Amino acid sequence: MVMLNAQGIVARERGSHDAVALSFAHALARELAENRVQLPGFPKVAMHVQRMLADEDVTPVRVVRAVGAEPVLAGRIVQCANSVIFNPSGKPVLDLRTAIARVGLDFVRTLTISFAVKQLQAAPALRAIEPQLHALWVRSVTVSTLCFVLARRVARINADTALLAGLLHGVGALYILTRAAGHPRLLADSAAYAAIEREWEAGIAQALLGSWRVSEAILDAIGALLRAECEPVGVPGLREVLRAGAVLERAQPDLCAAIAASPACMRLGLSAEGYRMIIEESEAEIAALRGVLGC
Repeated sequence: MVMLNAQGIVARERGSHDAVALSFAHALARELAENRVQLPGFPKVAMHVQRMLADEDVTPVRVVRAVGAEPVLAGRIVQCANSVIFNPSGKPVLDLRTAIARVGLDFVRTLTISFAVKQLQAAPALRAIEPQLHALWVRSVTVSTLCFVLARRVARINADTALLAGLLHGVGALYILTRAAGHPRLLADSAAYAAIEREWEAGIAQALLGSWRVSEAILDAIGALLRAECEPVGVPGLREVLRAGAVLERAQPDLCAAIAASPACMRLGLSAEGYRMIIEESEAEIAALRGVLGC
């Protein structure tokens, strides 16, 4: 069933059975069916921290030990704890345990993902796709920071959760891109590659994030983002914040039209003028977030 679907998407989009694209789509289907979706080159410490933080009973000592095993990651957490986001008073934090307590476990997860992606970008095997990896990461960070400020200023939901959802929303595309690094012919064929990404991104994202034990709220928001927008129900929440962040990331040059055409933005009560005001008031926060996320 899955194999036929892989063949069908290539055929529909290209009108032919391109061997490279079809083989690649079949490989993705097998990896999903056999539960073998793991980012190549992703540091083991990052996966360990993600799974450990999913445990509600995890102790601070365990978190400090796990994070402290990677000095670069530990240093980034301390840097974040001393940034304007978490340290408006200017009182410095020097030790990792206090830094983790200050930023919170959700932010530790976010910084772990940031660290892991930066390591992945530097992998020799992925050097050929470094520009595409960088562009995807910049987009993810932009959506992430927009989700953070929208959650704080408009939706009144947990801003750290929104930040993490924004950062992770492109993880399916990231996986497909890293797997395509060894297929330059496929990457050169933008139409075939885009068709494969559209078909497989959602399923791969759900499988990968599920293996990291990401919260159901984030899984739901990312799943909703990667599907066609349906009739909204209930109070606007993380789904709307993530969809609005994705819309606003690509809204220029016609911001007014983009917001007017977005049900998520409308449900959040956003206008172009209000959005500009939020961005202006959040300038220092956004700059600090982009800095600690390595963008």
